[in-house]
Amino acid sequence: MKKLINDPANVVPESLEGMAKAHPDLIKVHFNPNFVYRADAPRPGKVAVISGGGSGHEPMHVGFVGYGMLDAACPGAVFTSPTPDQMYEAAKMVHGGAGILMIVKNYAGDVMNFDMAADLLRGEGFEVESVLIADDVAVESSLYSQGRRGTGTTVLAEKILGAAAERGYDLKRLAALGRRVAENGRSMGMALTSCTVPHVGKPTFELGEDEMEIGIGIHGEPGRYREPLKKADEIVERLMEPILNDLPFKAGDRVICMVNSMGGTPLSELYIVYRKVAELCEKAGVRIVRNLIGAYITSLEMAGTSITLLRADDEMLELWDHPVKTPALRWGM
Repeated sequence: MKKLINDPANVVPESLEGMAKAHPDLIKVHFNPNFVYRADAPRPGKVAVISGGGSGHEPMHVGFVGYGMLDAACPGAVFTSPTPDQMYEAAKMVHGGAGILMIVKNYAGDVMNFDMAADLLRGEGFEVESVLIADDVAVESSLYSQGRRGTGTTVLAEKILGAAAERGYDLKRLAALGRRVAENGRSMGMALTSCTVPHVGKPTFELGEDEMEIGIGIHGEPGRYREPLKKADEIVERLMEPILNDLPFKAGDRVICMVNSMGGTPLSELYIVYRKVAELCEKAGVRIVRNLIGAYITSLEMAGTSITLLRADDEMLELWDHPVKTPALRWGM
């Protein structure tokens, strides 16, 4: 294992310390329990939007804390769900009096722990709503989830709901919008290599030099099938066919498209992927009106990509263009 770390046990806290030093104008970090929150929190009268999940997927979620996105994010250990006390304390720290919206990926630990935190908060009189992201078309259930896994649509939801909260949406309206985003997003990914969890010290799974895994999960969970490595266009076709057919997307739909690096894929290759995605969307009559291309939800150093399409309405698109300023995303400011 070759990594730029000191001690595997200190990867998360030392990374958070670095974030705090790098972005003091945007975020603050609370330790024991660990969470990242907006430097200007709480914002009176604004719904607090929080999320979280295992570390190792950066910039999701901690990189999306700031103006126009999340009020707080709770990082668990690498590939491990955060604990209820993290969400509970983070929510209380950023609560501005208008309620709390939790964005939760559909993994068993995340769902259970966010639910426990929400129950604790409601017991103290806080209003809490949750939006569950379950957009991975590769599987109906996995080692970590009951039903589909939550993947790329999470990032798009954090952007759209963060903007809506900034504009003053109340909790019920925000939650309804979030569920609409979740219902209209679909994702699928693939891996060329495994990744190595620091405290494990060896690859999560083995792929031969000439093999790839189609439908892999963001923690290295098995996908739909393993087969010999294909050319980029063929790989994109294998991902796009189930995405387009699942909702299904239809001619005339406008979409936000994210072509994502799993951590070890260079931008040049992502543009090759996007080239084919755009071609297949055009052939299907689906119009890409916004895009993200880069590393937004990763699996440490895994080589591979995931594709997300969100069928977007006028409200979503208008919110998408709202200014944002976070460690990972800055535009319109």
